[in-house]
Amino acid sequence: MTVFSILIGKIVKALSKLRGSGSAFPGLVVEKLQPGFLRKMLQKLPYGVVVILGTNGKTTTTKVVSELLQAQGLRVFTNKTGSNFVRGVISEILDVVPLSGRFDYDIAVLELDEAHAVRFAQSAFLDYALILNVQRDQLDRFGEIDHTAELLQSVASKARKCVVLNAEDSRVSRITGKECVYFGLSDRMKEFFPNDDNLICGVAASSHTEHRAKVLLKALDGPSSTYEIDGKDYTVQLSLKGRYNAFNVAAALTLVQQILPEADLNSFLTGLGGIGSAFGRGETFSLGEHEAELFLVKNPSAFQLSLDSFVDSDHDYMIAINDLGADGHDVSWLWNVDFSALKEVLVTSGIRSADMALRLKYDNVKVQESISDIPQALDAFSKSGNKPKRIFATYTAMLEIRKSVIGRSIL
Repeated sequence: MTVFSILIGKIVKALSKLRGSGSAFPGLVVEKLQPGFLRKMLQKLPYGVVVILGTNGKTTTTKVVSELLQAQGLRVFTNKTGSNFVRGVISEILDVVPLSGRFDYDIAVLELDEAHAVRFAQSAFLDYALILNVQRDQLDRFGEIDHTAELLQSVASKARKCVVLNAEDSRVSRITGKECVYFGLSDRMKEFFPNDDNLICGVAASSHTEHRAKVLLKALDGPSSTYEIDGKDYTVQLSLKGRYNAFNVAAALTLVQQILPEADLNSFLTGLGGIGSAFGRGETFSLGEHEAELFLVKNPSAFQLSLDSFVDSDHDYMIAINDLGADGHDVSWLWNVDFSALKEVLVTSGIRSADMALRLKYDNVKVQESISDIPQALDAFSKSGNKPKRIFATYTAMLEIRKSVIGRSIL
């Protein structure tokens, strides 16, 4: 049955690519043909299965964990495109598994959507779970964040070996599992990482961490990040941009040490310098005569941290906001972001370009143009201003921007 499922899946995948349809559809077909397909593929992996969950940072953290483990010689299967539904994972398996069904990997490291992670944990063995945060994201889909936390708790309870948790997120830190290990922030770093309650309710960042963290982000100085690991300080140079990615690295370091406890810590730290941006998260491409960077923003915390990390007087700015299903139809969260660091935005774009321009007006940010059509907006942005470019975009807007610039070089 497995050979037949793989054959049909590969045929459907080839046809889907020709038609330009969704990448997850072949996985759906295989799931219907053989409901136990995912468990069969993953159950014999020597180092097991890892899932990475949370509102912000899943894709980048998955990339960091995967590359650190690969540098240790492990053969890592991961959902590189960020297709984080169960059928998306199956679809990516179809890309690498031969008709014989031999799944020749040591470990699977997967980012998963919170709701689909529950289904995943019910249909496949789970060894490790890393839970990054819980933020207000796509309220029209998930509802309030306490419900999202309940979904994450359900997944954590299925992890057979270890759960890695963010000590700074009160909804995450109270999640329980067979064995819990924590990552966190030093007291001096807490003010630089606002959480959902800070942004929406005006609650000050807590200076108390209930759980002792194995890895603490202790200091930031440009690309240099200092981590306290088991009580000892280490300073590393990161290629990843943004203070939020320095915290994602703390999460990744905590996890890989649980998976490979005998590995040399210094080899993990050295490997961090060569890990670049993930899909749509700080990617660089040519736009007109200048270089442009693309940053995904999808909720108040993600947007605020991006603004805090990447707004300066040396760049021109564009913001693209869509409200499609994958973005969340409710964009009222834009009113919980402080945009005052932006003195001027050359172009707003996307389905909600006018709403974004209005929101910026209330923070006294000048907007030159509002162009809903993203390709047209990119063209206008490329011809305006005389500085390197930075673009903040919601998920589907980010995908459209990448599609528009694919003929140019994404570096």
